[in-house]
Amino acid sequence: MCAEDSDFVKKMYGGYYGVFVRMLKEDGETWDVFEAARGDFPADDEIGDYDGFVITGSCNDAYGNDLWICKLVFLIKKLIAMKKKILGRALGGKIDRSTTGWDIGITKIHLQTSQFFTSVKIPASLSIIECHQDEVWELPPKAKILAWSNKTGIEMFTYGDHIMGIQGHPEYTKDILLHLIDRLFTRNFIEESLSEAVKSKLEAGEPDAETWKKLCTSFLKGRL
Repeated sequence: MCAEDSDFVKKMYGGYYGVFVRMLKEDGETWDVFEAARGDFPADDEIGDYDGFVITGSCNDAYGNDLWICKLVFLIKKLIAMKKKILGRALGGKIDRSTTGWDIGITKIHLQTSQFFTSVKIPASLSIIECHQDEVWELPPKAKILAWSNKTGIEMFTYGDHIMGIQGHPEYTKDILLHLIDRLFTRNFIEESLSEAVKSKLEAGEPDAETWKKLCTSFLKGRL
């Protein structure tokens, strides 16, 4: 967990951990949470006990040098070497501020033709909730682009068959995004004009939540 829970998300979903478990957990599974942003990480002798890891988004820059971010990067390198399943947002390459500013709202992303989705029927495009001003500029070697949008060149990527990175937030609901927009405006991260424009557009669209749930769970459980 790389984000701090807001009071709204705590009240409605039991925190972001509850949001992810609601989307991804299946019967018979055990999920644990590690508060990475607070310095809480699995011990070396615990890592092997897990089949996979989900790395959340964060208000912090993925390219920052905070101690917990450096520890997370080190952990990810271990997981890659162990070929553990990883579903996350920032997993390598070159990441920096988007040159086109904030991407907030429901965005349609376009999927590349890929053998990665051979066992799951996925449409040519999917709508996903976005809320970011950083983006992947360059993928690490051997990584492949899975999807792009008119605003962001790398919306999804894969590295081998055990890592999948997603720029957007398949776990978000519209009420979470609306609350987040208010927080960003209150804290002077975005202008009121952008806040109102995004809210008005949200009324006309819906993310493809069920398809994202199917895609992400199939990836984590090795069903792709």
